[in-house]
Amino acid sequence: MSDAPFGGKPSTGGTSDERMWGMLCHLSSLSGGVIPMGNIVGPLIVWLIKKEEYALVDDQGKEALNFQISIMIYTIVLALTIIGIPVAIAAMIFGLVMSVIAAVKANEGEYYRYPLTIRFVK
Repeated sequence: MSDAPFGGKPSTGGTSDERMWGMLCHLSSLSGGVIPMGNIVGPLIVWLIKKEEYALVDDQGKEALNFQISIMIYTIVLALTIIGIPVAIAAMIFGLVMSVIAAVKANEGEYYRYPLTIRFVK
């Protein structure tokens, strides 16, 4: 394994199509506001369709999935406590803001890393 960040992949770059699909990995999580579990299913679909074609999509799809699963776990655990309800709402807002930031970074060709993410999908 390479010692370079992101497994030897370039830190930025890719074609405009690759960057667009990388951005869609993150923005598709916003479908969770309309479709139950859409925040996980959206990035999963984009990742499964384009992961073999684009390295950026493979990386950012896994990143978006891991972040959305992590935020869902944090929100559920926090919502189970009375004092945690305001923090759970803050976690959902944090997830929304970070998804938009990640989408912008992916559209610039950057291999973005979310904070506070548990790496379930590798």
